Amino acid sequence: MKRAFKYRFYPSPAQAAELARTFGCVRLVYNMALQARTEAWTLREERVGYNATSAMLTAWKQTDDLAFLNEVSSVPLQQALRHLQAAFTNFWAKSAKYPTFKSKKRSRRSAEYTTSAFRWRDGRLTLAKMAEPLDIVWSRPLPEGASPSTVTVSQDAAGRWFVSLLCDDVIDQTPATGAVGIDAGLDSLLTLSTGEKITNPRHERADRARLARAQRNLARKEQGSVNWAKARLQVARVHARITDRRRDHLNKLTTRLVRENQTIVIEDLTVRNMVTNHSLARAISDAAWRQLRTMLEYKAGWHGRNLVVVDRWFPSSRLCSVCGALAEPMPLHMRSWTCRCGQTHDRDVNAARNILAEGLSVIACGGGVRPQRESSRTGQSSVKQETQRATAGTPRL
Repeated sequence: MKRAFKYRFYPSPAQAAELARTFGCVRLVYNMALQARTEAWTLREERVGYNATSAMLTAWKQTDDLAFLNEVSSVPLQQALRHLQAAFTNFWAKSAKYPTFKSKKRSRRSAEYTTSAFRWRDGRLTLAKMAEPLDIVWSRPLPEGASPSTVTVSQDAAGRWFVSLLCDDVIDQTPATGAVGIDAGLDSLLTLSTGEKITNPRHERADRARLARAQRNLARKEQGSVNWAKARLQVARVHARITDRRRDHLNKLTTRLVRENQTIVIEDLTVRNMVTNHSLARAISDAAWRQLRTMLEYKAGWHGRNLVVVDRWFPSSRLCSVCGALAEPMPLHMRSWTCRCGQTHDRDVNAARNILAEGLSVIACGGGVRPQRESSRTGQSSVKQETQRATAGTPRL
């Protein structure tokens, strides 16, 4: 299987200048090709594919105004056209919105190189148009005997440089027999069906004061000045610190869950709708439930685990895990409740146990009995066997 290994590197001034030119040319070619394809459809109802845009690129390079495109490697420019073709393919398949233009200030700065545009020798990487190899910090080794097939160079808003190497890798399939249900929350990031509660680290809240100081300092500077650029970099570094700590915590947590359990059952939370609640939007975004699910999906695929996604309207919090009785709707601040059978439930633990039971029933009885919405990647989406309720508003936690 293919895996990407990402490392930080420190370019020389000449390398940084070459990469900056490449990023600008990639963005320009992408935007010009998008404009050409859009005009062809709106004016002539003609679909322009990758081959036509590749021919356009050749013609653009021969003009005086765009002759500078010849100064950078042609491979990242061709890859930009392929990425645009993939964006249109997803749009036609109704799985994505219409492609948008890349912004110099807001879009990701990156360039992709294939094997013809870089040299890999003795563990050293040299990109096209460069005389010296990149100074990469090898924070972890590549797989034994691995040779990258694709190299992606990027720079984040904090000014840090990264290189991602796509290599063939074999992941050991370690056996596991456990099954766990997971309920996501805010007080506890995750509550497991075993009764364990994983504390929410709240990385954004921990650095909120530092972020506020950096943003106030930025607001006092004249936009576009040198001091404004320095202050903007400080804000970006605080955001990068929050993002890195959050990603590190989620990676360790999801790796542990996948290694310990053969079956993992989660709830299909609609984070996009939930963040419309302005009282909880900041906390929900800080919890990064969508990123957690994405990690579980691809790691479950790596290790051969079963990931089951329970329908979002399944009443996991209100269903008694002992007698199966359905309680009345309860406010979010009520963290425990007593069923009419006499059993007192912790709201989150009870929800995790119900999610696990629903997921195991799907595996035993089959989730394809009734039509279901396909989940992204490898997750299965369970549909309730009872009549769906017409419930409006944000799903309860």
